[in-house]
Amino acid sequence: MRSVNNFLMKANDKSLTGIEGNIVDPDFLQLFSFPLTQGGEMKQLVDPNSIVITEKLAKKLFGDENALNKTIQIDATDNFTVTGVLKDLPSNTDFHFEYLLPWDYLKKRGDGSINESWLSNNTPTYLLLKPTTNVAAFDAKIKDVTRRYSGRNDVWTHFTFPLHKWHLYDEFKNGKSVGGRIDMVRMFGLIGVFILLIACINFMNLSTARSEKRAKEVGIRKAAGAGKGLLVGQFMMEALMTAGSAGLLALLIVQLTLPSFNTLINTQLVIPYANVSYWLWTMAFLLFTSLLAGSYPAFYLSSFNPIGIFKKQFKQTQAALSPRKVLVVTQFTFAILLIISTMVVRNQIQHAQDRAVGYSKNNLIHVNFVGDIGKNYSLLKQELLYSGSASSVTKTMNPLTESGSKTWGLRWAGEAPKDTNTALTLFSADADFVKTAGLQLVEGRDIDINKYPTDSFSVLLNETAVKLMGFKNPIGQLLFSKSKKTTWKVVGVVKDYLTGSPYEAIPPTVIEGPGAWFNTMHIKLNPAHSTADNLAKAEQIFKKYNANYPFDYQFIDQEYANQFENEQRLKTLSGLFAILAIFISCLGLFGLASFVAEQRTKEIGIRKVLGASVPNLWGLLSKEFITLVVISFFIASPVAYYFANGWLQQYSYRTEVSWWIFVVTAILAVSIALLTVSYQAIRAAMVNPIKSLKTE
Repeated sequence: MRSVNNFLMKANDKSLTGIEGNIVDPDFLQLFSFPLTQGGEMKQLVDPNSIVITEKLAKKLFGDENALNKTIQIDATDNFTVTGVLKDLPSNTDFHFEYLLPWDYLKKRGDGSINESWLSNNTPTYLLLKPTTNVAAFDAKIKDVTRRYSGRNDVWTHFTFPLHKWHLYDEFKNGKSVGGRIDMVRMFGLIGVFILLIACINFMNLSTARSEKRAKEVGIRKAAGAGKGLLVGQFMMEALMTAGSAGLLALLIVQLTLPSFNTLINTQLVIPYANVSYWLWTMAFLLFTSLLAGSYPAFYLSSFNPIGIFKKQFKQTQAALSPRKVLVVTQFTFAILLIISTMVVRNQIQHAQDRAVGYSKNNLIHVNFVGDIGKNYSLLKQELLYSGSASSVTKTMNPLTESGSKTWGLRWAGEAPKDTNTALTLFSADADFVKTAGLQLVEGRDIDINKYPTDSFSVLLNETAVKLMGFKNPIGQLLFSKSKKTTWKVVGVVKDYLTGSPYEAIPPTVIEGPGAWFNTMHIKLNPAHSTADNLAKAEQIFKKYNANYPFDYQFIDQEYANQFENEQRLKTLSGLFAILAIFISCLGLFGLASFVAEQRTKEIGIRKVLGASVPNLWGLLSKEFITLVVISFFIASPVAYYFANGWLQQYSYRTEVSWWIFVVTAILAVSIALLTVSYQAIRAAMVNPIKSLKTE
């Protein structure tokens, strides 16, 4: 299967570009169960000039007409007959296409990306095993198939992986799944559990803290004959009603905020109101939450002795270690964990954004080869330079922000045995690549077939490749490709520049000359003119030489910025969760501070009569809570360091868990706690002592 999105599609009087499609084997629709709304059940893609489209694309091209057997023209040269219409793909699939074309069409076009040798690994392959197949035995049979048929023992081995796990378990190491998106799901699931625990702890703390208010009720009920089980049931029912009310409110909030949340995470989540199992799980979750939050207060309140209640002997002393203090420490430990994690994520993103890319992103655009761009490249380059809209132009295999193809097929003099298993990145570029990209030449020169006709078989190396190959004098060294039976000569060395992910190490890169495969045109806009003027002139030139296609370009700096999307999303989500955790924790702290101030009303009045100032009383009431927050910080810090450092290990280019993160977090946590309890502390300290001493 090969994904494409650069075809021009025409039907009747409508033209479309940028539509995502797949080029597949004829058996694709037999292997996968994409439902057809029009067309037969078999052989939709057997004919090389057949096409299968989705309902969405059929609507775009043919409106309300029946699309079956209609003709679609691709790239103004090839006509295809619609042999099937698929039901639109659901939003939760990893396949994203609006049409399917036969694999033979790619061969017919003579696409340079096709390489059906055993050493090619750029085309996903799917297979359907029989239900009785022993997967382990099958994997053992195919493990060395490439080595066997390529005649080389230094290339990769194979194994199968279940497609239903592919979305969440998409990272592999040494032939084994090591996680992937599932790590993100687990992490945010764990954060959700933390926040729920914080809320439950608040309920426990505030319920038990208000025990004195309900003590007489418990005493009267017990004196009237109510057993402990009845009282536990009453308090548990109250917790269930609270959880149920919170659940309804949460459902309303989710419904209102879901569109914004979907935009944030770049997906389409929905609330499955019609799904019975969803409601059963929701009810079970609410019941579990009420049991978690209400069990401790229920058993605590129902355990009061009625005689002790009326004699006011039920009050607990201020123990150094009480369940309430443990719960406060626990919830702030979770909150501080989230604060530290958010700061580590932010620090890692900033570290990568500050990384030197090794090329000039400013005023640099790229245009994919569509239509006649490849055929008219020389004319386009000439006129772009002549018009003054561009200061330099080159063509390459991929955009600069994407890595080239991996190869294990290059050899050189003096290579070590370990080098045979090292993947090299193969990138192709034409004349003026160094100038257009703004690369820095360390040694030698750029490739230029106009000045040097033999440069069809010349290459540039980056510094990492030179180091890998052990060249002390790289200029003039030869590289050999056994698969292509080709010899290349090194004519230049460029300073390492970043392709692919900004979080990964720069790979050893070999840049081929004009004899390679090209798919992208890079244009350095002329800085002497405005960007708008440059683009307007360029658009006219492209219309002249590629009239059937719109002038579709991308700025390199914008595409580079897009590579931070996942981590930026992680930073935003973790930040939101941290704020939510702190907010819920502070609500509980505020309630406890209010209760403590109320309990110590007489003590405060006596202290004021004896000369205590408002700052003294504020410090007295705040000290206990700040101590608990400090304890939480010392518990959370080593745990946060362990997990944050483990998360950073997935990146080759990473920062460290800096000490200042813990200092800032400590100051932030203590400040937030102080602000939370200060209102109640100062309010209690300013009460008239005469009124305080009259209080029963």
